[in-house]
Amino acid sequence: MHKKNAKRRLEVVFIPALFFIGLLLVVEAIVFLLNIPEYLFPRPTRVFLDIISSFNSLMWHTSITMAEAVAGYIVGNILGFVTAVIFAHYKTIERGFYPYAIALKTTPIIAIAPLLVLWFGTDVGSKIAASAIICFFPILVNTVKGLKNIDDVALDLFRSLSATRWHIFTKLRLPNALPYIFSALRISTGLAVVGAIVGEFVGANKGIGYVILISTYHLETVRMFAAISMVAFGGVLFFLLVSFIEKKVLFWQKSQSPD
Repeated sequence: MHKKNAKRRLEVVFIPALFFIGLLLVVEAIVFLLNIPEYLFPRPTRVFLDIISSFNSLMWHTSITMAEAVAGYIVGNILGFVTAVIFAHYKTIERGFYPYAIALKTTPIIAIAPLLVLWFGTDVGSKIAASAIICFFPILVNTVKGLKNIDDVALDLFRSLSATRWHIFTKLRLPNALPYIFSALRISTGLAVVGAIVGEFVGANKGIGYVILISTYHLETVRMFAAISMVAFGGVLFFLLVSFIEKKVLFWQKSQSPD
């Protein structure tokens, strides 16, 4: 059994790594053979060398962006979860405020970002707010769905036993909603990073978004790709961390949680 699990974990790591290396080799060959200018599309080896030579600087900017993303992720998901609990228990409030949540979702974050800078300044506050806003809707929708999608027979049983609303929530609704919640939490990992970078585009003097913006102005495409690679790696680690926590919390669940 242990050998089988070890083999499965090895396949999970080895197969994506093999495909990634193969993709880099193909891109390297295409760029070299077509003689594509470096300012248009640099070779992966040039990007890798730039990451190595400027690792400390890139790591510092990446850590700032990831810290903003994680903070916004936590704030947005907490607010979304609390709002979803209220919506699930009070239909009038849900009907009154849900259209505004949809309007917030359909408004591009890049359109809101200048207002966030105006309200929260050019420091980390506006970036955290951007990440929180973009993470709010997925957790709201999935949690409401999970809290409402319960077995009527189980609900009738709880009520026949004179269970309080709190007991029904903690023992029935919340456990049923956990797969939906973690599905939203996994989706939001990437959205949080996007929100932080968009906030940095509008106004910042540090972070990966700032590095990408300055690199664009100076046509430093290699540095731009290096910055994108660093934050992409950070986003992948963030996603894997949430997935790991999900497996520990939902240890009884073998099938994949709904998306």
